Amino acid sequence: MRSISVSNVLAWAAAAVLLVLGSAGGAEAHGVSGKDAVFLQGLDGQAIGPLLYLGAKHMVTGYDHLLFLVGVIFFLYKPKDVLLYVSLFTIGHSVTLLLGVLGGIHANPYIIDAIIGFSVVYKAFENMDGFRKVFGWQPNTRIAVLIFGFFHGFGLATKLQEFTLSPNGLVVNIVSFNVGVEIGQFLALGAILIGITYWRMHPSFMRQAFTANAVVMACGFLLIGYQLTGYFLPVL
Repeated sequence: MRSISVSNVLAWAAAAVLLVLGSAGGAEAHGVSGKDAVFLQGLDGQAIGPLLYLGAKHMVTGYDHLLFLVGVIFFLYKPKDVLLYVSLFTIGHSVTLLLGVLGGIHANPYIIDAIIGFSVVYKAFENMDGFRKVFGWQPNTRIAVLIFGFFHGFGLATKLQEFTLSPNGLVVNIVSFNVGVEIGQFLALGAILIGITYWRMHPSFMRQAFTANAVVMACGFLLIGYQLTGYFLPVL
């Protein structure tokens, strides 16, 4: 049987991102719509189970978050390193998700999502050793992951801020949503790790690593462009 080329897989992944961006809901990389939106609008009281599900779904379908996580773990071989960096990301986005919704801190969602797109570009550029080659220095990766985690969490918060949420059971519900996000992140991360670990077993990994990160970077630029277009050219 003919093996599937990694380059082909990358091409399909890039096409998938383009397709999502070109869809009706493309501007909302991780928005809440349809039945989920109706549910949130009518929610009054604690709903731990449904909010766990929505949080997990939000992360698993949030391709901007997933692209960033791909970049974060791309060259991490030791489980303790994966745990460290994912924990930093988790702390970051948990803090701003809770502060954004419960603390009432607001920001323009297009700008926040553009910064999230930039985080994808940043990590891919770092994986390509761009900072050393172009600027001659290397930023602190741990601090960068934590800071971008703050923006990713704020991106989640801006989506929930679109709704008038009942104060009845709000704290429990938002915490449940955040826990659900972590569950979704764990599931998505597991699948990503399995795929990358399998890829690393092949000699093609190091040869195609640069191309893979170039594709991830291109997707990040697409996200930035899409969000900035929405900011400067809002739908009338």
